[in-house]
Amino acid sequence: MRILVASGKGGTGKTTVATNLAHVASLDGHTVAYVDCDVEAPNGHLFLKPDWTVRRPVTRPVPQVDEAKCTHCGRCHEACQFSAIVPLGVTVLIYAELCHGCGGCVLACPSGAISELPRTIGVLEMGWSADVQVTQGLLNVGEAMSTPLIRQVKRASPRADLTVIDAPPGTSCPVIEATRGSDYVLLVTEPTPFGLNDLTLAVEMVRVLDLPLGVVVNRAAAGVSLIRDYCRDESIPVLAEIPDDRAIAEAYSRGQLASSVSAQYRAMFADLARCLAKVVEQTASGSPVAQGSHP
Repeated sequence: MRILVASGKGGTGKTTVATNLAHVASLDGHTVAYVDCDVEAPNGHLFLKPDWTVRRPVTRPVPQVDEAKCTHCGRCHEACQFSAIVPLGVTVLIYAELCHGCGGCVLACPSGAISELPRTIGVLEMGWSADVQVTQGLLNVGEAMSTPLIRQVKRASPRADLTVIDAPPGTSCPVIEATRGSDYVLLVTEPTPFGLNDLTLAVEMVRVLDLPLGVVVNRAAAGVSLIRDYCRDESIPVLAEIPDDRAIAEAYSRGQLASSVSAQYRAMFADLARCLAKVVEQTASGSPVAQGSHP
């Protein structure tokens, strides 16, 4: 079961839900993998505190041109959809930050003047937090594209009974890359007009990808009816409502999991994990998923 935890905007509590869900599921004897795909600002490790066992650079290929062989025909530029390689006079300019590493320019070059070199874009880290296998990526500062690193982080993640993928915020290309291959998308939102606006964008994205989804409302207090009404109208199940509790905020500020310091929240996230397992099973079997409130 691969659960993607996402949000239409940052700061909704996505990582809070993802890390607590992974921690609680591991207590029930399941093999659990936590995959932090928010590679520009990974912070799940602040709460899970893994012991890192693997740390290696991540690269992607970029072209280099042998000027002695280059005929300046321009075929490489025609093949590149991102203008990452541009013949200019008697030289060829390469914009490594724009290159997607597809190798199209190498195939298009009739004189064999183009080869590829690896370019480091970030690091991949793997380790253990008790019984949770943690994988994360950290993008180098200044890198324009995070999707190649997200792809490699997902590929490196070990197989497990439950894989919790912590997505980047928003609805852009990095989120879509993190979402691919998931069984279910859990959208975390907050009961504000701003939160509702970004939730609608995230719902539209998930529906374009044709994946089942549910909602968790974080900091549920006054205004939660905004989210409930929207989800009811859109036939989206609200799987949990996390109260606006000072105890959660205090645990967060200390880098602690709410489920590790409170039996109440441990039980709540355990219920969410069981609810997700049931929903994914129903979805896989083609059974309708009932619209409802938190488990």
